[in-house]
Amino acid sequence: MTEQKLISELEQLVSEGRNPNTMHIDLLPTFDLLREINYEDQTVPIAVEKVIPAIAAAVNQIVAAFQKEGRLIYMGAGTSGRLGVLDASECPPTFSVPSNMVVGLIAGGPDALRSSIEGAEDDPEQGRRALEEINLTKVDVVVGIAVSGRTPYVIGGLNYAKSIGAFTVALSCNPNSIIAGIADLAISPVVGPEILTGSTRLKSGTAQKLILNMLTTASMIRIGKSYQNLMVDVSASNKKLVARAARIVMQATGCSQQEARRVLDLTGNDVKLAILMEITGMGIEEARVALQNADGFLRKAINAKST
Repeated sequence: MTEQKLISELEQLVSEGRNPNTMHIDLLPTFDLLREINYEDQTVPIAVEKVIPAIAAAVNQIVAAFQKEGRLIYMGAGTSGRLGVLDASECPPTFSVPSNMVVGLIAGGPDALRSSIEGAEDDPEQGRRALEEINLTKVDVVVGIAVSGRTPYVIGGLNYAKSIGAFTVALSCNPNSIIAGIADLAISPVVGPEILTGSTRLKSGTAQKLILNMLTTASMIRIGKSYQNLMVDVSASNKKLVARAARIVMQATGCSQQEARRVLDLTGNDVKLAILMEITGMGIEEARVALQNADGFLRKAINAKST
C-alpha cells in the first residue's frame, strides 16, 4: 500500500482525527493538562455503554464455547495485542481456569509485549499462522482487537478463523471498519479523537480494556465462577490469596476466621467447596458430588440442598 493511500485511509478514521477540545494542551500547566485528560476519559464509559448489546452477544458466544470446551482467543498488535494478552493472563489466577482457556496472541510474538515491533502487524499471514500454531478449532471464539479496524495481522487471523467455522468478533473504535465487515459480530465503541492525535493507547485503549474486562468477567460468572459477587473459584497460590480465600469464606457464610481456616484446610483451600460445606453441613464427599450435579454452580448446589 502506498503512503498516499495509507494517509487517505487514516484520514477516514475517527480515532485518527484531531480533537478540537485539546488544540491548546501544549500551553497548559500540569494541573489543567491533567484535568483535560480526565475530562476526555470520562467519555469512554458512555461509549462502551452504547455497545453493551454487542458485548452481551459476544459473551453468550464465549459461554457457549466454554461449555463445549472451546477457547476464547484474543489477537491484536501493539497496545491492542498487549491488552488482550494481559486480560488472558489474568484469567487463570483469578478464576482458576486452565492457562489455555483464554489465549492472548500479539503480532511479533512475546517479544512484542516489552518492545515495540509495530511492523509485525503488517503481515496478514502472521495472523493466520498464529492461529494455526495454537490449533484453532471451530468451537473456539476469536476476538480481533484493532483500534483502527484495519490491522493486517488481525484481518488475516479473522479471515482464517472464519474459514474453519470459528465464531469471530471484531473489537474496534471505528464504526464500519474492515474487521467489522469480516467478523460475525462487531463491537465498535466510538470514543472520538484522542487528546493527542493518533495516540490510541489513551481513550481507545481504555475502551478496549473495559470491554475485555466485561467479556471475561461476565463469561466466567455465567459458567459458575462466582457466588453472589464473590470469586469463589479463586486459586490460593500465594499468601495474599490464601488470606483472600479465608475472607471470602467468612463473607459468604458469616463464620469466624478460625472456622474458615478449618474448613479450607479440609478442602485443600477449595473456596467453593468450603462454602458449600459450611452453609449446608455436608461432608466433603457429599459436597463434591453436589457441586458436580450443579455443574459447578455454588448457588444451585446450596439451593438443591435446601429444597
